[in-house]
Amino acid sequence: MIRFNDLLLPATVMAGVSVSNKKALLNQLAAAAAQAYGLDAKPVASALADRERIGSTGFGGGVAIPHGKLAGLPHIIGAFVRLATAIDYQAIDELPVDLVFMMLSPPDAGAEHLKALAGVSRRLRDQGFVAKLRGAGSADALYVLWTEDEARDAA
Repeated sequence: MIRFNDLLLPATVMAGVSVSNKKALLNQLAAAAAQAYGLDAKPVASALADRERIGSTGFGGGVAIPHGKLAGLPHIIGAFVRLATAIDYQAIDELPVDLVFMMLSPPDAGAEHLKALAGVSRRLRDQGFVAKLRGAGSADALYVLWTEDEARDAA
């Protein structure tokens, strides 16, 4: 079972981010991951863009899960952004995207990568959870939404 507090740091959960297009969004996600995890933003943005060239990671309902593989990572990492205004993401349903969960994995994390991706996707298909994400007042509130069940289970 995926643990979101293993994937996300408070610094990688952002609310009210303004970008004009998908490329700017991917660059913003890369910059956030670079700062939080001590990475170089350029290869992060490249990994995300490479995956998008295969096909859009916008899976519908205003949600996208850009992801990729990146050498040098010790484990799977993530970032979450709620955009101030939805953007065209070439999603499967052609609706604009405002909720974005980015995930990066080490190149050898095959099954682990797929399990994490499935866990993120499952959570973002829950309409009640998505409504809470859209209604949260701050980045801190978004982080709590992603991790609160796990914190309660650990107590």
